[in-house]
Amino acid sequence: MLSTDPPSRARYDRRDHYDHYDVIVLGVGGMGAAALRHLAARGVSVLGLEQDVVPSVFGSSTGETRIIRKAYFEDPRYVPLVQRAYVLWRELEAEAGETLLHLTGCLNLGPPDHPAIRGVMESVARHQLPHARLDEAEIQARFPAFRPRGGDVGVFEDDGGYLRVEAATSAHLRRALALGAEVRTKATVVAVETNAVGVVVTLDDGARFTADRLVLTAGPWLGSHPALRELASDLPLVVERQVQLWFRPTEPSIARAPSFPGFIHFLPDRAFYGLPMAMTAGSEQVEPAVKICRHHGGEPTTVDGLDRSIRVEDEAVVRAYVRAHVPIADGPLLRSRVCMYTNTPDENFLLGVHPRAPRVIVAGGFSGHGYKFASAIGEVIADLATRGQSEHDLSMFSPGRFC
Repeated sequence: MLSTDPPSRARYDRRDHYDHYDVIVLGVGGMGAAALRHLAARGVSVLGLEQDVVPSVFGSSTGETRIIRKAYFEDPRYVPLVQRAYVLWRELEAEAGETLLHLTGCLNLGPPDHPAIRGVMESVARHQLPHARLDEAEIQARFPAFRPRGGDVGVFEDDGGYLRVEAATSAHLRRALALGAEVRTKATVVAVETNAVGVVVTLDDGARFTADRLVLTAGPWLGSHPALRELASDLPLVVERQVQLWFRPTEPSIARAPSFPGFIHFLPDRAFYGLPMAMTAGSEQVEPAVKICRHHGGEPTTVDGLDRSIRVEDEAVVRAYVRAHVPIADGPLLRSRVCMYTNTPDENFLLGVHPRAPRVIVAGGFSGHGYKFASAIGEVIADLATRGQSEHDLSMFSPGRFC
């Protein structure tokens, strides 16, 4: 785990002293670390403030792996952004000297008339994405790990796969620090003030910092942190409890790509996703396992009220799915983790300038599908902070759309 506290240059020495930065980034998880890297690369003086260590096990950028895919069922307008993210992930790999993005392919499964399958095909058609459409028999012949429902079709993209999430966050932060960013971990923010010319952020130890711009990448704390209460009043966010589970496969020989790609299976009333057996945590102490989780369907909660214990029903719901559709994953549960989705009413991101505070940039509400974009969102944040605009069409992500 990468520790960055205290910073290499402590520039304040008494309670009434204000250190000034071009940008302060509040929350150094997946999005915040990427923003720091891109801002520092432009020569911006930038300070990251994080209440825990980086990467944190308590936020949403955790859980070893995240699916990355281009045939985006949520909306084809996401595709250019994720295509840019692929380029930037490869750039980060070159800087870090390690592999962060593993291509295993990604298989979308479901009834042909399911809205998500139709959405996948719309993205494929609009952006001319390479893919293979498979019927039920072809799915089972090519991917023997899976047992689709009768009538299911598959849409397979070769360049889908997964990201090593904690490793990628750490790589972004290391690069940011090397480029001159400053970071304070274990930093408790008690007040955020905004005005026409900038922002003031106060910590519980009396330290105060000013900046021309403030970036909010606070994840599930965005809607509930006491210091952000006034800014969050315009941001309708709901935190959802989610559970990640890893199973020992009963047939390891077909639990890896290419026999077992990343997948999303859309059933009539719910969806599940999974990733193949892989060494992803960077340690020989972690046993390779198949990761399978339910996508959405968790109970509404709050950061403070989140139940982080694993319940019997958490495993039972996923285990029933596994037995019916991915039987080779029906081995012992090896590990589990509770995390959070932070959802907007339309399940699209919040990304842009705050509707009432023009010095504040909001990046949140990633609704369980945001991490794959982190490299590109960091770049977008840097564009907004330094140029006031992005080359990407951000209209669907406007933080003011719910006002």
